[in-house]
Amino acid sequence: MSAPYATTLDFLFGLQRHGIKLGLETIGALLERTGTPERAYPSLHIGGTNGKGSTAAMAASMLQAAGYRVGLYTSPHLVDFRERIQVDGVAITEEKVVTWTDRLRSAAGGTQSPTFFEFITAMAFHHFAAEHVDVAVLEVGMGGRFDATNVVVPAVTAITNVTRDHEQYLGHDLPSIAFEKAGIIKQAVPVVLGELGAEAASVIRGIADERQAPCQALGEHFRYHIEDAGDFAFLGPQGVIEGLRCGLGGEHQLANAACAVEMVTVAARAGLEVPESAIRQGLSQVRWEGRLEIAETRPILLLDGAHNPAAARVVATYLRQFRRAHPAARVIALIGMMRDKDRTGFLQELAHVCDDWVVTEPSLPRAASVDELAASLKQPEAVLHRVPLPADALAHARRLAASEDLICVTGSLMLVGEVKALLRGCGLSPIKG
Repeated sequence: MSAPYATTLDFLFGLQRHGIKLGLETIGALLERTGTPERAYPSLHIGGTNGKGSTAAMAASMLQAAGYRVGLYTSPHLVDFRERIQVDGVAITEEKVVTWTDRLRSAAGGTQSPTFFEFITAMAFHHFAAEHVDVAVLEVGMGGRFDATNVVVPAVTAITNVTRDHEQYLGHDLPSIAFEKAGIIKQAVPVVLGELGAEAASVIRGIADERQAPCQALGEHFRYHIEDAGDFAFLGPQGVIEGLRCGLGGEHQLANAACAVEMVTVAARAGLEVPESAIRQGLSQVRWEGRLEIAETRPILLLDGAHNPAAARVVATYLRQFRRAHPAARVIALIGMMRDKDRTGFLQELAHVCDDWVVTEPSLPRAASVDELAASLKQPEAVLHRVPLPADALAHARRLAASEDLICVTGSLMLVGEVKALLRGCGLSPIKG
């Protein structure tokens, strides 16, 4: 890491002192002052509680396979800040992070105080414009209505699902959270809807109707069907595509894949044609780290950044399948979570699929302590190990595991990022906002 880049990261992460501010005034003014780069290319805009990053990665992969130059903006990063901003799968360089930071600081002057996320969203828009992308795929950071990415008017919008998360900002019931997520729906812009419950769907469809945004809903307008040998078929308004294979593990990814296929199909109306061959290639080649990712074998080291009960349910399904296939094997959970998450609900989803629990503390001030996390595990018979430092916790889990066992690292993308950094033998960006 160069000295200018390290200094720049210190500045960027220092912006987190501004916290989270609701509203689009600051990001809008900063972009207007710097030439509205977000208008230089069409965008696909993807929100939701879970699965939006995977869906974004799939859509970007299919578009790239079709020959387009594709910008991808996601958050948070796992190891290196530069992961957030990519063009054709290549992360922004350290030099360009420094350059864009200097330019945007100068443009902001002393009259604006952008948050960390506002600043780096502006950086992504500028980088994509300077790199002459044909299309940008943008993952919503949090919520939707007031998220910094919501300054775009995209070619297609998607909302993957709605569950409880970030309740201190988005509301404490599903209709309130759905209202915030639906804030990314724009006038007359098509919207693709994933697996929404009845409450969330009612709110989102109502807003779509008000804005005359045509809806394409999973299970109604398009579907997927699981075939043999892990393949699946996509059934949409334009026809059926059989024998598809997704490069991401877990059956839950098929719903995300279906949403991504429908998105790129709808994007054809904006001139972004994606042939069936590119759909096949893009889905099969897609990679998205930290989501049911097998980082090592013998024992299996499984990394998944699930951090709410709905996502934990997906991990639990995967672990049950593993146990059925390997009845003699044990599952060792390596868990670290943030204090503001539903720790009890998350741990309950995993309660009966894990044999040992190693609880640790990701290196963030808002991480739950090992004692807080242990108290949230309402399982008196659980074999519990308190190991505060993630590096020590990983070593301890490895000592507990036999070669046929599985170690599941989950509870936080921040913890997954720390473990990936340990595996790579490198440092990681200090804070992952």
